[in-house]
Amino acid sequence: MSARLRIVTDRAAVAGVPSPAAEPPHVEPLHEEPGPGAARCLGLYAKLAAGVAVVTARGADGPLGMTVSAVTSLSARPPLLLACLRDGSRTLAAVRGRRAFAVHLLREEQQDLAGRFASPATTAAERFAGTETRQVLGVPVLAGALAWSVCLTEDVRRYGDHHLVVGRVAAVHVGGGRPLLWHDRRFGVLTEPVPDAPG
Repeated sequence: MSARLRIVTDRAAVAGVPSPAAEPPHVEPLHEEPGPGAARCLGLYAKLAAGVAVVTARGADGPLGMTVSAVTSLSARPPLLLACLRDGSRTLAAVRGRRAFAVHLLREEQQDLAGRFASPATTAAERFAGTETRQVLGVPVLAGALAWSVCLTEDVRRYGDHHLVVGRVAAVHVGGGRPLLWHDRRFGVLTEPVPDAPG
């Protein structure tokens, strides 16, 4: 009986007679489950092995910089990099205001440099003290990094307590050596041989 009714209804629709609106199916309301919490999420994030980078930019009173471990390639055509910067940082404000920044991938020997740029107790002047810098496209670039790029700020979007910063790569230098790594809240290094950078 139901099959016949379905056929008649379809024929009526073809003939231009509107079919009666079907009642929406009964759906149980969704009950929000509590999330795992920030502490457990940070425990998960700590298991992500990553390279260590320093992001620098030109501030109103001089160079600014901070250590980050969330940097990744985004696109080759056009060349885009993505970095995650902590909300409220002075470096982030400079990246947004000056529309340019540099990303330095650190060598395994540069743990002290990474720690200095990560410490909230150090001033901007103390972070750059004793490190040779030069200006590339108006951005302070640190000497001795494994590799660096100067980027023009394409987009900045806030997600939670960080901002995603997308930069278009405008200048690049790639050196040789081993990268400094960050895993399980401590620095680490590669144990396998690293081939020399192409000339």
